[in-house]
Amino acid sequence: MKSKGWLLIAALFGITAAAPALGESLAFKEQIYDVGHLKPVDSVLKVAEGELAPDFTLPSVGGEKITLSGYRGSKHVMLSFVPAAWTPVCSDQWPGYTIARPLFEQNDAVILGITVDNVPTLFAWTRQMGDIWFPVLSDFWPHGQVADRYGVLRGDGTAERALIFIDKSGKIRKIHVGDINERPKLDLIVAALKEMNAAP
Repeated sequence: MKSKGWLLIAALFGITAAAPALGESLAFKEQIYDVGHLKPVDSVLKVAEGELAPDFTLPSVGGEKITLSGYRGSKHVMLSFVPAAWTPVCSDQWPGYTIARPLFEQNDAVILGITVDNVPTLFAWTRQMGDIWFPVLSDFWPHGQVADRYGVLRGDGTAERALIFIDKSGKIRKIHVGDINERPKLDLIVAALKEMNAAP
């Protein structure tokens, strides 16, 4: 049921072979830790739309260090903060972005996935999810420093389920901090990407 929105976007953008990218195997599902229902939002934003996005450099699962400002002048960026590896909604959300990859490419945008987990944990998790095409970054140490700078670090040390859209000039164009228990709506992402790409 959760995957239907992503399958619809796959159909709309002519994306094929979507199902294997969803990390839906029974063996994978059995490894997911059920955190139960959480307080929907537990942080206060420290950034605002129209401001220059705070720069950062974080290690990635791929072994390189990724700097946000390295995309300035060339790509729009969607920061995707998620609470924790090996949890139900997170394990469904990012594989959906793999299905929607053409949407990001058509709008000259990239995703930077960020969690407060360490690199070995993220390495194991992303391998189980399948082909994650975008950089997955570890905000583990100093713990949650980037999430905290953006104001999306929760009281329990995890990050909010937040999307922050940054244009090629480095300015924040849209912020969405949603209910941590739910995956962000796809139409929100589509609208934000198109709006950024259409702006002069």
